[in-house]
Amino acid sequence: MDNRTLFLHHLAQTSPAPLGLDILRAEGVFLYDRQGKKYLDLIAGIGVSALGHRHPRVVQAIQEQADTYLHTLVYGEFVLSPQVGLASLLARQLPPNLSSIYLVNSGAEATEGAIKLARKWTGKQEIIAARWAYHGSTLGAASLMNPTTLTQPFAPLLPGISHIDFNCIHCLDRIGPDTAAVIIEPVQAEAGVRLPWGDYLTHLAAKCRSTGTLLLFDEIQTGMGRTGSLFAFQQFGVVPDVLLLAKGLGGGMPLGAFISSREIMACLADNPALSHITTFGGHPVSCAAALANLQVLLEDDYVAQVPEKARRFRENLNHPAVREIRSAGLLMAVDLDDERMVQQVIAHALTEGLIADWFLFNGRALRIAPPLTISFEEIDLACTIIRRSLDAAKP
Repeated sequence: MDNRTLFLHHLAQTSPAPLGLDILRAEGVFLYDRQGKKYLDLIAGIGVSALGHRHPRVVQAIQEQADTYLHTLVYGEFVLSPQVGLASLLARQLPPNLSSIYLVNSGAEATEGAIKLARKWTGKQEIIAARWAYHGSTLGAASLMNPTTLTQPFAPLLPGISHIDFNCIHCLDRIGPDTAAVIIEPVQAEAGVRLPWGDYLTHLAAKCRSTGTLLLFDEIQTGMGRTGSLFAFQQFGVVPDVLLLAKGLGGGMPLGAFISSREIMACLADNPALSHITTFGGHPVSCAAALANLQVLLEDDYVAQVPEKARRFRENLNHPAVREIRSAGLLMAVDLDDERMVQQVIAHALTEGLIADWFLFNGRALRIAPPLTISFEEIDLACTIIRRSLDAAKP
């Protein structure tokens, strides 16, 4: 049997019709399949490959760490230089109340850890999330989803979850003295790139402070330079009590984190001890890759270039079929207001060697979230293919 057949036989599938590209190698913003076809990657592994595929500094860090040691012992018992280096550099980029970093394997695990942290610290149960938000697919993280289209088969879900509408000031009245935490994306990603209006986040933070509620910002998709600053919250003048990271954090390796103050995070260390543990969280190789990834983001001008690159996309995607382009830096939603047309564009673009996608809670918009390293020439090429694909699609 060939590789694709073995894939279908032995890899658990998450959709009835997987894309099934047989990728042989990847470099920069391109993927190459087994037949030698080249694909321009406009989704970066859903925001993971911020520096593109196999950035030399990241690869070197992985190789050097693999030559030193791999897994050693359950999280938190040994002093591991890759963890320490990453956590120290990350903390220096954050406000003082975000100085204690708990490393995990994924965004969903960061969500799970943050929920536990909020409930233990506050002694309260209620968690409030926004409708049309996605925070992960593990049972606790999935319990935050509303609507329940993707979660209903797994009911009953985690109790004590309530929902508000993103950007609704009046909905903030639902946050009360029994609310442990509000978890929210500063920019809603899977809803199709929905930005906060006006001073919405300021009002949200003030309400949380007045009720003794922790404010959790999920920057799993928006962090690590994606929106034009290292973290999206830096653009809105609001600092969360807990910050969630993953995806672009690891430089292509599996890594997530939830971050808070030393005082708040200390509650996981006793009463009881081992309140939250993970066997592989903060794996040395992932941390070495993440440290190199962060160093490059800080030293080079990729983050500073994000606004201009986003502008280049917007200017070059002027087409009658495009209803609106919503953008938080290089997290972009090209709204066609037609789910069928979006799928046609994605399929046609693939034949021309371009990988795009849609959004989990917005099938009417095309997702564009390339590596931050994409060049202006590569943006022009991508937009040319998208325009041709729009021409070929039928509403």
